[in-house]
Amino acid sequence: MPLNLDSVIQQIGALATDLRLHSNHRMQQIRQAMDILVNTDGQTINQRRAAGRFAWSIPELPVNLASAFSAIQPPTDYQALSTDGSHIDVDRHLAARCALINISKVMLQYGSKPEAHLGSTPILYADNSLSIPIQGEARDRPLDTPLVGVKRSVDEVVALAELAEETEALPKEDKHKYAPTIALMDGSLVLWGPAHQQYPDQVRHTLIEGGLIPALDRLKRIADERPLALAAYVSLPRNAGVADALRLAVCPFPIADCRTNCGHLSDNHRPCDTIGGLLDRDIFGWLLRPGERSALFANTSPIVEQYYGAHRVYFFYLNTGDEIARVEVPSWVADNEHLTSLTHSLILDQCRKGMGYPVAIMEAHEQAVINGHDRELFRRMIEEALEDNRLPVYTSQKARSKHIRWL
Repeated sequence: MPLNLDSVIQQIGALATDLRLHSNHRMQQIRQAMDILVNTDGQTINQRRAAGRFAWSIPELPVNLASAFSAIQPPTDYQALSTDGSHIDVDRHLAARCALINISKVMLQYGSKPEAHLGSTPILYADNSLSIPIQGEARDRPLDTPLVGVKRSVDEVVALAELAEETEALPKEDKHKYAPTIALMDGSLVLWGPAHQQYPDQVRHTLIEGGLIPALDRLKRIADERPLALAAYVSLPRNAGVADALRLAVCPFPIADCRTNCGHLSDNHRPCDTIGGLLDRDIFGWLLRPGERSALFANTSPIVEQYYGAHRVYFFYLNTGDEIARVEVPSWVADNEHLTSLTHSLILDQCRKGMGYPVAIMEAHEQAVINGHDRELFRRMIEEALEDNRLPVYTSQKARSKHIRWL
């Protein structure tokens, strides 16, 4: 039965009407947030954050919250590196228990000697490789759906480190001749979120401490030898850390203790709800002119503070001219004014070359994507391989029914 579009159209119309009614209130919130941003010392909010207890994850703020920086002129000669991944998840309807991760590598060279290298490598995970060993336990942890996603993200960073090492063409004594390099990731640098807290510490150790951090160490080693900046690009970010930090500025209580002071109040009735519900991009969309970036903010999530060490994550917001993007960098980029400016400049240039989105990330995605036809072909290849080896081909009747045309 086709979708009842008449019913959908009515509901979409009601949604648009509701959004229009709330637009004036939202504009008042943005004006109040902008006033706080311009007139509040970030250190004051940092002190309130350290002393308080509240429900939101709030970054460490710079002193001048309203700082805006223009981009330097991008160099004519530079490299843009990027990796991306796609995967076919473990599927109980598939004839064999396995997963496929496809990781791309893209190198774009600009300037006097332009060139490009694009490709991808698929890796099949099955049997022992489809689990993570847990020290002290009899059974390994299977790579279920959330963990396959984290594994893929870690593999992308490892591939980015490999790609950076592959592009080290000149000897170290000529490092001043190296073209500046921007190594770009799609998404966040923080790969272990609250949804993964259910897993044992050994799983986190294997993926983060045993996979991600060594890859970041390799990238930092290269950056110590030549001008290389690592950055993660988040398009249309839904983060609200900076916006939520501003709520501390309007909190009327001496200590911001949400449960004690306002635990009995519902949403939209707490004092700080006068600016509640805003996203960071709502605020920086008004603060930043096209091409400008914000000041740097430090991520304070427990996973970053506990495990990232020398790679502590900082971020800034960038007005690309087409959107407000979030750019995350490790501390060895954030602490280096030249690398921070280079990151700003090269990402902006990549967005201009990519019609609003970094072209290196876009090309990496195109190389990595596994489309619907490929997924169906993968399923058939698994079944044919089992049949060729005279192994039973089991699949669920649900999966079988999807491949039968019904009248």
